[in-house]
Amino acid sequence: MRVPLSWLREYVDLPATETGRDVQAKLVSAGLEVETVEHLGADLKGPLVVGQVLTIEELEGFKKPIRFCTVDVGQANGTGEPQEIVCGARNFAVGDKVVVVLPGATLPGGFSISARKTYGKTSHGMICSGDELGMGDDGSHGIIVLPPETEVGKDAIELLELVDEVLDIAVTANRGDCLSIRGVAREAAIAYGLPLSDPALLDVPAPNAFGYPVRVSEPMGCDRFTARTVTGLSPEARSPIWLQRRLQKVGMRPISLAVDVTNYVMMELGQPLHAYDRALVQGTIGVRRAEEGEKIVTLDGATRTLHAEDLVIVDDRGPIGLAGVMGGANTEIADHEVGEGTTDIVIEAAHFDAVSIARTARRHKLSSEASRRFERGVDPQAASAAAQRTVDLLVLLAGGTAEAGVTEVIAPSGPHTITVPADHPDKVAGVEYGREIVVRRLQEVGCDVYGQDELIVTVPSWRPDLRSPNDLAEEVIRLEGYENLPSTLPRPPAGRGLTHRQRLHRRVGRALAGSGYVEAPNYPFVNEQVFDQLGLAADDPARRVVKLVNPLNDEEPALRTTLLPGLLAALRRNDGRGSHDLALFETGLVFQPREEQRVAAALPVDRRPTVEEIAELDAALPEQPRHVAVVLAGAREQAGWWGKGRPADWADAVEAARCVARETGAELVVRGGQYGPWHPGRCAELVVTGEGGERIVGHAGELHPRVLKALGLPARTSAMELDLDALELAGTATLRAPSISTFPVATQDVALVVPRDVPSADVEAALREGAGELLEAIRLFDVYENDEQLGEGRKSLAYALRFRAADRTLTVDEASAARDTAVALAGERTGAVLRG
Repeated sequence: MRVPLSWLREYVDLPATETGRDVQAKLVSAGLEVETVEHLGADLKGPLVVGQVLTIEELEGFKKPIRFCTVDVGQANGTGEPQEIVCGARNFAVGDKVVVVLPGATLPGGFSISARKTYGKTSHGMICSGDELGMGDDGSHGIIVLPPETEVGKDAIELLELVDEVLDIAVTANRGDCLSIRGVAREAAIAYGLPLSDPALLDVPAPNAFGYPVRVSEPMGCDRFTARTVTGLSPEARSPIWLQRRLQKVGMRPISLAVDVTNYVMMELGQPLHAYDRALVQGTIGVRRAEEGEKIVTLDGATRTLHAEDLVIVDDRGPIGLAGVMGGANTEIADHEVGEGTTDIVIEAAHFDAVSIARTARRHKLSSEASRRFERGVDPQAASAAAQRTVDLLVLLAGGTAEAGVTEVIAPSGPHTITVPADHPDKVAGVEYGREIVVRRLQEVGCDVYGQDELIVTVPSWRPDLRSPNDLAEEVIRLEGYENLPSTLPRPPAGRGLTHRQRLHRRVGRALAGSGYVEAPNYPFVNEQVFDQLGLAADDPARRVVKLVNPLNDEEPALRTTLLPGLLAALRRNDGRGSHDLALFETGLVFQPREEQRVAAALPVDRRPTVEEIAELDAALPEQPRHVAVVLAGAREQAGWWGKGRPADWADAVEAARCVARETGAELVVRGGQYGPWHPGRCAELVVTGEGGERIVGHAGELHPRVLKALGLPARTSAMELDLDALELAGTATLRAPSISTFPVATQDVALVVPRDVPSADVEAALREGAGELLEAIRLFDVYENDEQLGEGRKSLAYALRFRAADRTLTVDEASAARDTAVALAGERTGAVLRG
């Protein structure tokens, strides 16, 4: 909300010495977020005057139309002689009053004006447009043409109110009252301790039977509808300069007198209004819910198909407006061209249900100044005053006549009252305010307060956000100053730190970061098309997703069942920006729908839910296991004087899985596998063994070329994903440090020849089991394939076996016997034979 300081001063008699920065500090202290203070005309320097065009000479021979003008500026130039000016604009004629900047002046942006020769003529100044003066767009896209009655030679800086300060306030969703000059003025008056000149305090005639007929069929959606009629408006009437300038300062573009007046009153009082061309309205104006499939052409020219929940304004033909959002084109106020402008209008000032307006605006993706206010709360009591203010301005500025008829349809409702202990704000803030301060602050907000120890507070109509005792306590606290609250550090009870699960997640993150991976958290939303790009089978459980009713992005309406889409998108984005050597990881929840779909019950807000209610809610939620995933591309080790370096490959993805498993204390089995996005020959299946037997907890390896092409990824990209919760269950609750023997190690190397399709993991498992408890470690250090030496379809696997006893030095015979037993079991299970 943009608030000109000059407009604010009309309703609050601020000290003359107060600047926009001073007011900003006061409002921020009162809880309003004033983001910036804009100094309009800060670097503007005159002479800037009103001139009248005397002659116009069209200059020929140039690429664009150029005009040489003489302009009467009175005595502003010191001579009284006409000023010669070259101008390229064409929206003015001889006799028009324009804004002229003379040599020696400075325009916004530090642009100095001097006499200069151009297009073969000497231009002594410039005829100005609104953009050149920092006024914004006035709709003309050209030179400012002033009303004919404007005095020649008058100071245009004062006339156009070019010097001002504008406060830009970020209004929160609960403070709809501050989306108006009236609301901000009330806050300023409280902050300064000054009286407020409320612009809504007007003499309003009582409703009668002579007003324009209105029928409200949906009182829950529209609890108040005021209609007034003004006739005999002058079609030639234009918005005065002061009104146009105020609209421009608050960020609105002047359009026509009738529309400008309704916008002006909306910004002043916070009550959205709409003006209908009376000649185009047929019959009674009504308010009802739309019929499914009805259509309306709104003022922006779009044809919209209505939903049955939309609240609409209708006449005898059908919809003529989306209530509280935007009017219809079939009753639009005509432009103020001579002989064609609207002369009779019906003014609507209504109060609509906030939820209904918010849903309609989002459903049609049509946000307007009116809908913004209705969504946040509009003062229902201000409707009649806003209609009266509009009538008064139209009569004053357009020579219209206010008809005596006043229509007001009101659904009965009482004021909202709250019972609150007088010391409740003290308990909330931890500060002793006392009853006197509490009552005074609530009265300043506009509440009526009665009672002693127990206060009965009647909330003002313009503060629909005050619904509970805590809301009232917040008002007292913010007006007394948040900065005056004492700072008290909380004292957590002893013995409550991170849970085992939280510590595990941190350890996993630190371990991966220590291995060179960078954490890249992603949003948990996906498009189901990504499952086709990942090559998942049609019956893959990962394709069963939870869909959001109101997604942030329509292109990603489902919750993820795997971490890979987000991580791979991050890798592609970074690779496209020049970072080609990448290693990213993420730990996060995935979402798996339950077999039995349940509807979650609405939990109470006036008490803590019971254990049973919370359990019922949890049962309706999807299962949410935590996964961990990594993706790699480019170089894993950089080349340099220290060596050649090497690219990232499938082995790095497998090692990342082992790194995670070590942190959980789980025994991870790595064997050949085939799944979804991974290359069939370079995919490892990751398995843990628990009480229920073996369980596949993830996969690692190089991604399939088809997946790389579909997702636009670098060549040879590798990835790994694990079910971290399953690893945690399979692991040990407490990690134990390995015992270190002081006795020497005995190393035995074996090279085994096996069929090429036998996984090395199977050979390793057999060797480990056969070697027994004396085996300390086993490492595959060489893989050799040569059909001439080994035989067709065979390979050689070389392992280093480390033997050590905890209580003695092993003899050569003991180490050899353990090795021979290991080789024998590997031969029995995999067909392995010693090479050579």
